[in-house]
Amino acid sequence: MTKVAVLGASGQIAKLAEELLLEDDSNELVLFLRHPNKLDKSKIDEKCEKIVIGDASRSDEVANAIKGVDIVYANLAGGNIEEQAKAVVKAMDDENVKRLIWISSLGVYDEVPGKFGDWNKNILGSYLRTYRAAADQITTSDLDYTVIRPAWLTNKDEIDYETTHGAHTPFKGTEVSRKSVASYINELIKNPTKDVRDNVGLNKPNTDGDKPAWY
Repeated sequence: MTKVAVLGASGQIAKLAEELLLEDDSNELVLFLRHPNKLDKSKIDEKCEKIVIGDASRSDEVANAIKGVDIVYANLAGGNIEEQAKAVVKAMDDENVKRLIWISSLGVYDEVPGKFGDWNKNILGSYLRTYRAAADQITTSDLDYTVIRPAWLTNKDEIDYETTHGAHTPFKGTEVSRKSVASYINELIKNPTKDVRDNVGLNKPNTDGDKPAWY
């Protein structure tokens, strides 16, 4: 059995990842979020899913959610994302949980080349500095992290992605489906030694351009 805490469990990627994880009946999920009304409780299987209400910027509340888990998957967002990262690291240290999957953003390391990189910086602006500060909290910790930097997200019903490794390796492509990101997260949870202490860009192959085709 693998017990996974999903922080930010009502997010779009998180919900897709949860569906994939529950295809393996040996997985057990702790769904951590501030607003439980964002989950369809009729679809919650109490045998393998537990809802914990809390604020990810409070390390004590995160710690309450991650007691006894094997892996923490953080799908968090917001202007206080750096504070949330600090709280997650502290809670994991306090509870002696080592494996973390952390969702960040493309461009936080100024790793997106060419006109697409310029466009991305122009659109995302100060968001990139905020999310870089959060990623730095994760990568300077002693946790067994994988930081994931997805390309611009689509709702396409497809699993089609490639990866780049290392924070400063030039990013490839412009877009990727949320379902692809969820699939990669599922792979990391099935193989928890995969891409440990790695910083991974995720994109759909052959989507290079000056901006996402649909934008």
